Amino acid sequence: YAQNYPVKPVHMFIGFPAGTSTDILARLLAQKLGELWGQNVVSDNRAGAGSSIAAAAVAKATADGYTLLYNSSAQSINPSLYAKLPYDTLKDFVEIAPAASQPNLLVVNPASSIKSVADLIAEAKAKPGQVNFGSAGVGTGTHLNLEKFKLMAGIDVTHIPYKGTPEVVTDIIGGRTTAYFAPITAALPFVQGGKLRALAVSGGKRTAQLPNVPTVAEGGVKGFEFLLWFGVWGPSAMPAALVNKIAADINRVLASADLREQYAKMSTETLVMTPAEFAKFVRKEIDDNARVIKAAGIQAQ
Repeated sequence: YAQNYPVKPVHMFIGFPAGTSTDILARLLAQKLGELWGQNVVSDNRAGAGSSIAAAAVAKATADGYTLLYNSSAQSINPSLYAKLPYDTLKDFVEIAPAASQPNLLVVNPASSIKSVADLIAEAKAKPGQVNFGSAGVGTGTHLNLEKFKLMAGIDVTHIPYKGTPEVVTDIIGGRTTAYFAPITAALPFVQGGKLRALAVSGGKRTAQLPNVPTVAEGGVKGFEFLLWFGVWGPSAMPAALVNKIAADINRVLASADLREQYAKMSTETLVMTPAEFAKFVRKEIDDNARVIKAAGIQAQ
């Protein structure tokens, strides 16, 4: 069965709206897998509740490999964020393969007087609670990135949760919100077009697309690092042979020069692990996120 898979279209559920980093990267992978398999891989956006709507649909799906979940780090955040999820993250899914990781970009309006991380911290310290920070929703990776930044920089800012990244970006361009840790895939075109000013990269190193933009750590918050990551899951009852076949095909697609080049343009790196390594990675992330969520007192709304 695994050898001949797939013999019909595969549905890939995406936990976030169109135009988000998760969506852009999922569609790219779906297209490449479709070419490899000679079958349509249908991208199906089921946004809402921090990606748990899409996850719930996949958890209950037939475990034949024709319904997959493409999700972000949200998959490892939700268990600590929601008191009750319609599924058990550890028991109802099998980790198939990670796909990518990317930093966030700390952005402000180009007309803002804030020109660096140090300026932002100084402003937040001078006016506690008066600097507005957007996020793509309570408990999303962009929100956790902000909370980690607040804890490590020792600042108090006002968090404004939005429906998703496009809405936050619109409000920063419109001058209604001060700052945002924006997923780089979504923010890069606006930075390059002069509509947003990038203050820093959230990862541990600078990005080739914006070599002059320092990391948050270089900007003064020593030891700071935060990455968004993405991966593919299936319902837990999927046969191991099928999980391994899909994982091998995903890794094959990720290794192609063409995909790597497209990823590089978006400051995104491929992540390659076996299903067992990915499962271990996800469990560690669940523990790490639980600590930040508890320290920041975040609760889903």
